[in-house]
This record gives sequence, structure tokens and C-alpha cells, in this order.
Amino acid sequence: MFKRMLQAVGIGGPSVDTVLRGEACQPGGQVAGEVRIGGASGTAEIQRIDLILVAEVETSDDRKGAMEFQRHTVSGEFTLEAEQYSTIPFELPLPWELPITALRGQPLHGMRLGVRTEVAVAKAVDTGDMDPLHVEPLPSQQPVIEALLNMGAPLKSADVEHGVLHGIAQQYPFYQEIEFFAPPQFAGGINEIELTFVARPDSLDVVLEADKRGGLFTSGGDVLGRIHRSHEEALHTDWTSEIQNWLQAVSRSSGGFFGGGHGHHGHGSKHSGSGLGGAVAGGVAGAAAGVLGGMMLGEVLEGEEEEGEDEEG
Repeated sequence: MFKRMLQAVGIGGPSVDTVLRGEACQPGGQVAGEVRIGGASGTAEIQRIDLILVAEVETSDDRKGAMEFQRHTVSGEFTLEAEQYSTIPFELPLPWELPITALRGQPLHGMRLGVRTEVAVAKAVDTGDMDPLHVEPLPSQQPVIEALLNMGAPLKSADVEHGVLHGIAQQYPFYQEIEFFAPPQFAGGINEIELTFVARPDSLDVVLEADKRGGLFTSGGDVLGRIHRSHEEALHTDWTSEIQNWLQAVSRSSGGFFGGGHGHHGHGSKHSGSGLGGAVAGGVAGAAAGVLGGMMLGEVLEGEEEEGEDEEG
């Protein structure tokens, strides 16, 4: 349960206490609670009470700021008499692209996400501080995270970045990156692994980005891979094998597709086995497949393409 007292709107105005019930929620679910408002010294005309989902988002210039991405009105106009209190229950729907803020019951370092209450009283608007949301992964997301952890990839941190993923339909202009250090067996060739989920009611996109170390005869840089699954399919996917095969392909070449047997949003190729280093877009194979895969998936952040070219140079 989280409580927060808003600043009174005007001298003698009502105070607001928003209470979120339940210890955890998930993307696509809901969070319940109530808004308690009252205690004004005189009559107060409440025009509207909104609950706003807010995330701390990092922009391309490494600056961070709060971004409001969903607003839900829990009350319209009503009148509060002097010293009167009113309790407004609510069920706040949560989007499927809601970032994760906790793993295995522990806060995910670097994440700031929550609910902000906004009260309009007599044409004045008072916006309070953010009540944090405890968001656990979906059942279809959890096995992907567990596979990385069980492979010995230590969790580093997470953040939400402004931008869009190439070729993936998104509801919001941002995405979460959960960062892991490379598993020990790949630490010589890969620095870090970043995991992104884009969830929908019927399916899940899993995007991996590997920060590959440069060698004497090979260039470093970021390599992207993606796999699309229904939520049911994701529960029965051998994620350890999928990720290990992809990391092996990344270590051997300049890139590779991730995800066997599934088309990639209009690119159309089907792959046998893990689908890495195999035929891509009509027969291109080997290292060329990795390069083509990187081009087709594109850069994760808008404007990052130039940075990637500098690294390859």
C-alpha cells in the first residue's frame, strides 16, 4: 500500500490521499485503490480527478525526465462541503507495454514508474508526487529473464528510453531496456546484453541487443535479434537454447537473426533450428545474413544509427 498527501489546492483547500491496493501488478492488468479527498475549510467545487501513469524516460542526449503516457479520469464534477470527506474507489487499467519495475520481488535498479494524481479545483490544477508501481513480469516474459539469469548473466540495471523499435508496432514512443552482463562463457566476446519486451494482448516481441567486443580482425558494435511469440508459445519455448544459439552466432559473426521458425514482421523468412546464421530473405547466408539482419531490424533508438556507424568505422 502506498500513500501520498497532495499539497492543498489554495489556502484551506482539500487534501488528497491516494491509496494503491495490492503489492504487485502486471502489464495488461489493473491496479485498484481509492482517492480520499476532503477537509477543506469551505465549500470546494471539484471539477475532475485524474490518475496519470508516469515513467522516467531517458532521451538520446542522456537526459532523463518524467513522461506522462496514460491518463484515466476517476471522477468528474462534484461539491465538497466544508470539512467533508469523500472516498472515490477506482480500478486503473494498465497498458500491455507497461515497463517492469521488479524481478523476483525485488526492485529493478534504475526504474522510476508510478501513478500521479491530478485534482482540478475551481480551475486550478494540483499535481502531486508519484506513487510507485510494483510491476512484475508477465508469465510469458518471466522465462526469458530466468533463462538469462540461469545462464549466469548478472543483472546490471534497467531504464526506459525514448524512441521506437524498427519494424515493431508500439503504443508509446519509448521502450524499456533490462541490462545484463554477458554470461561467463561469452564474456570474452560480448560486453552486455539488453532485453526489451513489447507485449500485446495476444503476443510478445522479445528483442535482444548484444554489445559485441571488437577484435584484431573483427569490428565491435551492437547486434540486434528479435523473436515473436504468442503468450502461450512463449511459455513453452526453450529460451536458454534460443539465447545461447543466438549469442554463439553473435560471437562468430557480425550479427544474426534471433528466433526460429517465425517470420519477422514482413521480412518473411523462415528459419530452421535457431534460425541464426541461416538463410535470410531468400538465401543470403553466413556473416552476410548477420549484417542483413542488423540492417532489417535497424537501430533501436532514433538517431543511434550514426553512432553505430562510428563504432563500426
